Amino acid sequence: MNISIIIPNYNGEELIRKNLPKLVEEIRNYKDIEIIIVDDRSTDNSVSSIKYYVSGVKNKEIKFKILENKTNLGFSSTVNNGAREAKGDILVLLNTDVVPEKDFLQPLIKPFNDESVFAVGCMDKSIENGKTVLRGRGIGKWERGFLSHKRGEIDKADTLWVTGGSGAFRKSIWDKLGGLNELYNPFYWEDIDLSYRALKSGYKILFESKSVVLHEHEKGAIIKRFSSFRIKTIAYRNQFIFVWENATDISLQFQHILWLPYHFLKALLRGDVAFFLGFVKAFILLPKIIKSSFKAQKVFVKSDYEIIKEFE
Repeated sequence: MNISIIIPNYNGEELIRKNLPKLVEEIRNYKDIEIIIVDDRSTDNSVSSIKYYVSGVKNKEIKFKILENKTNLGFSSTVNNGAREAKGDILVLLNTDVVPEKDFLQPLIKPFNDESVFAVGCMDKSIENGKTVLRGRGIGKWERGFLSHKRGEIDKADTLWVTGGSGAFRKSIWDKLGGLNELYNPFYWEDIDLSYRALKSGYKILFESKSVVLHEHEKGAIIKRFSSFRIKTIAYRNQFIFVWENATDISLQFQHILWLPYHFLKALLRGDVAFFLGFVKAFILLPKIIKSSFKAQKVFVKSDYEIIKEFE
């Protein structure tokens, strides 16, 4: 299988300098592999640093592509731009703050021998407040009108989603599903959305604990660039988008409407302005969300209930 590794970058000059050589060293023995770095209109010296490093790489088996967005677009659009240029059968998405550990690639790619597999997620050694938390497998359930998701134990191979920061995706199915939904720009929920749509379309999503990466979340661009209030607002907005696009079971739609007054009251009592702002921002996008939902439903073969019952 040909492999395309896609790295979205925004002001990640320091991380690129540190982590890109580690990735190149890890994949040095592979053939038919390319690294596509997509810069989302950085304001630091990321692009020049990347070009300088690439010019010095002597391993000609590894092909590099450097793409530059003309404007700052956000995560979904940046990754989609890379995917459109990719020649590989498998897309491996790695954030700039992700460092692959030894032999991470082979176990990540092996499950794709099954043609029904769409995506496989790595085990993230996530550095959070000085501690290492093992992530990568997600579970969830519909409750009180929303999809509630959380970290799952890593002793199973099933997962509700594969993160866009460290996972592999079959390009043919990626293209069929339309890639990441750009309504979620600048970040959050886009990988859960894509995985959920894939599951409802009848494809498999897997977690591979033998494919290990180190994920330094606190060094990523989101925390450095956005205030906690704006991050929270975007997360709320995208949570609404996810429900309005993907909850196609009538019972779930009814539950969502029924529980909204409860959520509004709770947000009011705790003074959560971000919740209300997130709702308004999502509501403004409602015509686009409905259009996106109808398009996604054309390939759905499973109900929401069928998907979630496996993780409850």
